[in-house]
Amino acid sequence: MAKNSTPKILTFGCRLNAYESEVMRQHADAAGLTDTIIINTCAVTSEAERQARQAIRRARRKNSTARIIVTGCAAQINPARYADMAEVDIVLGNTEKLERKIFNTLDHAPIQVNDIMSARETAAHLIEGFDGRARAFIQVQNGCDHRCTFCIIPFGRGNSRSVPIGTIVEQVRTLVGHGIREVVLSGVDMTSYGADLPGQPRLGQMIRRVLANIPELLRLRLSSIDVAEIDKDLLHLISDEPRLMPHLHLSLQAGDDMILKRMKRRHSRDQAITFCDEVRSLRPDIVFGADLIAGFPTETDKMFEQSLDLIASCRLVHLHVFPFSPRPETPAARMPQVDRLLIKERAAALRDAGDAALADYLGKEVGKTRTVLLERPGLGRTEHFAEVVLDANAVGSGHIVKARMTSTDAKQLTGVTVRSAA
Repeated sequence: MAKNSTPKILTFGCRLNAYESEVMRQHADAAGLTDTIIINTCAVTSEAERQARQAIRRARRKNSTARIIVTGCAAQINPARYADMAEVDIVLGNTEKLERKIFNTLDHAPIQVNDIMSARETAAHLIEGFDGRARAFIQVQNGCDHRCTFCIIPFGRGNSRSVPIGTIVEQVRTLVGHGIREVVLSGVDMTSYGADLPGQPRLGQMIRRVLANIPELLRLRLSSIDVAEIDKDLLHLISDEPRLMPHLHLSLQAGDDMILKRMKRRHSRDQAITFCDEVRSLRPDIVFGADLIAGFPTETDKMFEQSLDLIASCRLVHLHVFPFSPRPETPAARMPQVDRLLIKERAAALRDAGDAALADYLGKEVGKTRTVLLERPGLGRTEHFAEVVLDANAVGSGHIVKARMTSTDAKQLTGVTVRSAA
């Protein structure tokens, strides 16, 4: 088999990982790496880890001579597990994977993973674009100071650290200068942004500075936010700033107060519903997505019905449903577990309800004109994050067009281009 001329990167998990993969791509290219495969893992569920290990074995079968580097949260949490795989050559931690010098000295040790809790800042990593993508993700925050009982991620990411506002502005300006039309701000616990910075700026203040300093940025989107930490400035921006997209993804996890308490979440069911109602009063066309966990330990049928009902109560449209997966070393793994078959059934019920909510929303979009960012020729997303198939007259990826929604198949919209917007 011919050697790969440039490193191949396989990314699992969150948008933060997608950003960090681009940083690694940049470092690997600068170091002149060839015949190398980098696998950036996720540890949010046992299924995510299973998929990563499967990808590692598949990569070795298809590339017998390639150097395989494993990194990401799963590698940070349990480096020995991946170093013991015969297919793996090097394991890098979540801090190490972003250090340019590491890529010039990869062969010094098979495991290069330091204590993530010792990390005190999030270094600036300026990237010029995203490989083959119309939108770009950037890191504004990393780590988490909270300890939800089901979550292993703080042990893969460390404590909360924020990127200074000036650095964020510089990164966004660079991306926009290279043709990016939409930027997505990402973090592990993004609504905790700024607590560790001088003056303790909040998320809303940072976003206001980005938009004010880069008027040529057409669309700004937020990744997952926590309803327990929304500041007033952010609410004002949601209400008044058209470049901030009317789509928020909420870290809700459950709809029952006892389960939320056992998860060690910081919001109640009523707070979640009130937040959605308040934001919708400020911006009536806003669309909400959410993370929901099915089958958390001790969850009864009645408790589950509360989560199922939350989809309608908050009018959620875009759902990420996770069957509960006990992560070693977390308190939830030691709680009384729900039967795995029942967890699977509850997850399916949540997904079915989410599919019905999405279909209902898309049906109401038919006949409306929206701005669509083309992710590839003929396919894009509206400002509300609905996927749209466009007519043959649509321009290439990276452009924003006005399009009239003509029909839906309950999963995506079909539209006709009205005119090019940008």
